[in-house]
Amino acid sequence: MPNSSPLIQTLNLVKRYGDKAAVDDVSFEVYSGEIFGFLGPNGAGKTTTIKMIVGLLQPTSGVVRVSGFDVQQQPLQAKAVNGYVPDEPNLYPKLTGREFLRFIGDLYGIERQQVERRIDEMLRLFDLAQAGDDTIDSYSHGMQQKITLAGALVHDPRVLVLDEPTVGLDPKSARLIKDILRQMAERGAAVFLSTHILEIAERMCDRIAIINRGKVIAVGTMDELRQLGQGETSLEDIFLSLTGGAEYAEITEVLK
Repeated sequence: MPNSSPLIQTLNLVKRYGDKAAVDDVSFEVYSGEIFGFLGPNGAGKTTTIKMIVGLLQPTSGVVRVSGFDVQQQPLQAKAVNGYVPDEPNLYPKLTGREFLRFIGDLYGIERQQVERRIDEMLRLFDLAQAGDDTIDSYSHGMQQKITLAGALVHDPRVLVLDEPTVGLDPKSARLIKDILRQMAERGAAVFLSTHILEIAERMCDRIAIINRGKVIAVGTMDELRQLGQGETSLEDIFLSLTGGAEYAEITEVLK
């Protein structure tokens, strides 16, 4: 990987709920210019890890740094360079799309003339210019996903964290979002992407981490993961072999 400092760094990250470790000693780094996939079965610890990266959850122990800022010790600085798209966005339904983006811009302290220019750019980019003055409760699911991502990008973040960003999108919208993420990486941002759609991860991501039962069990490029995958070549087969899903897949095939 590059010699530059990572834009996302987790060091021995732990999150416990009572005796259960939802995240158990997780360490990885994400660099400028890369799309980093974060995969795992349901309940593996993906969303918990993401919420610690963006500062919504406090770790039991360990450190998260975003663009060099300690998320616990320097939360405002870390969040100022971060954009976040949760798996279930909480929007303000009675705001128009334009008002929502203006509100986000104000939260980040962007100068009004600059934020108005960014709003116009975002609405055009996401094909929402005609709907910018409509209230969000009139938006389709795909439009709400796009206005959420526009809100995460309006302050031009160095780090972008996304939890299942393409769920429920039509192919055109999903392709648009994938193209935008690649453009972000090419401009030097670090894109951290959690998804259950392994085909998207295999095609889009420069490196991938697989988490299972709270522990990261593999990190690397597709070529590096193939070396761990016991001869498997596709990401789906590698994922199943590493997470114990291969046996379930074989049983399902027999029952067909």
